[in-house]
Amino acid sequence: MEGEEARAREGAAVARDLLALGYEGFPGTAALGPLCPDFRALCARLMAELETLGTVKREREGGAEVLNLSDGSTEDEVLRQLAGRLRALHCPDRALCGGDCATALREPGACLRLLRFLCTELQAARLLRLRPPLDPSMAALPPSGKEAEEGAGMVQELILTLQALGLPRPTPGTPASRLLWELHAKISELLPSLPPGSLQPLLSYSLDAPRWEALESLCQSLRDQYCCRRCLLLKRLDLTTSSFHWSDRAEAQGEAMKAVLIPIREALTPESDVSIAHILAARADLSRLVPATSKAARQGTCCAINKVLMGNVPDRGGRPNELEAPMPTWQSRREDGGGRKAGRQYWGRKKKKK
Repeated sequence: MEGEEARAREGAAVARDLLALGYEGFPGTAALGPLCPDFRALCARLMAELETLGTVKREREGGAEVLNLSDGSTEDEVLRQLAGRLRALHCPDRALCGGDCATALREPGACLRLLRFLCTELQAARLLRLRPPLDPSMAALPPSGKEAEEGAGMVQELILTLQALGLPRPTPGTPASRLLWELHAKISELLPSLPPGSLQPLLSYSLDAPRWEALESLCQSLRDQYCCRRCLLLKRLDLTTSSFHWSDRAEAQGEAMKAVLIPIREALTPESDVSIAHILAARADLSRLVPATSKAARQGTCCAINKVLMGNVPDRGGRPNELEAPMPTWQSRREDGGGRKAGRQYWGRKKKKK
C-alpha cells in the first residue's frame, strides 16, 4: 500500500509538471510502460522540444542517434533508444541509463522517474533560453580590477551582517531571495526589543530626481576632498617611514622593516568607500556631536598612559629673539710678513676695484 501511495504522489507531481510545461493528456500511472502509445508519444514530444532548445543537439553531434518512438518499434528497440538518449543527457539515475535499461523500465515507478527527469531538463532548458547570451570572449575572463574588489566588498559586508544578526553563514548556491527573506525575518524579530525611536533615519524626507542629483554631486565633492586629504596624510606617512631608514642601524634591519610596513601601507588607499548607501542607512543619533573631552567620551578613550606625567626636559633653544648678533673676528699678523695688520677689524671681504 505504501508503494502504491508513493507512486500515486509521484504521478500527481509529474502531471503537475507536465501541465506547467503545457503538455496535456497524461496517461496516468496505471497505463505507463514502454508499450503504451501515449507514453511513447509523450517522451518523443519532450525529446523533440529539448532538441529544439539545443539541449540534445550538442549531444547528437557526439554520436547520439535520432530518437524514433513510433508505434511500429519493438519494445527492445524503444528501450535501447531511451537508454542511449538518457546517457547522452547525463541522467543521474544509473538504473535508467545503465546497461540493463529494459529491466529497469519494466519496474514499477521507473517510467515516472523517466518523465520527471525529462520535465526537469525541459524546465531548465527553457530558463536558460530566457537568459541573454554572453559574449564568449568575456565569459572566459574572471572578474578583475574594480569589479572583483566591489564583489569582495559586498561579500564581506554580507558576512558581517550575518554575524551581527547571529545567522549562520549561507551555503554556496543559496538563492539571494531566500537570504534576503531570512535577513528580513530576523530583523523584524529583533526590532520590537529596541527602545522606541532608536532607529530614526537621519534623512527624514523623501528624495525626488533633483534632490538625488544634488545628493550625488555633494557626495562626489566630499569624496574628492577626502581623497585629497588622505593623499596628503599618506605622503607624510611615507616620508616619516622613509626617515627611519637613514640611520646606520636601519641598514641591517631594512628588509625586516619593509616586510612589516609594506603590507600595512598597501592597505591604506586615498579613495573613500563612503557612498549614498551609507547616508540612507545613517540614523539620527549619528549627527549628535559629543565633545572629545566629555565624561562619556573619555570612558572609551581613557587609558593608563594619560596618567603619566613628564618631568623636566632640557631646553633645546632655537628661539630667534634670543639670538645675539655675531661678534667681529680678529686676526693676528702672520709670521711671513704677509697678511693684514694686527688689530684691524674686518667685517667682510673687500671687493676688487674694476
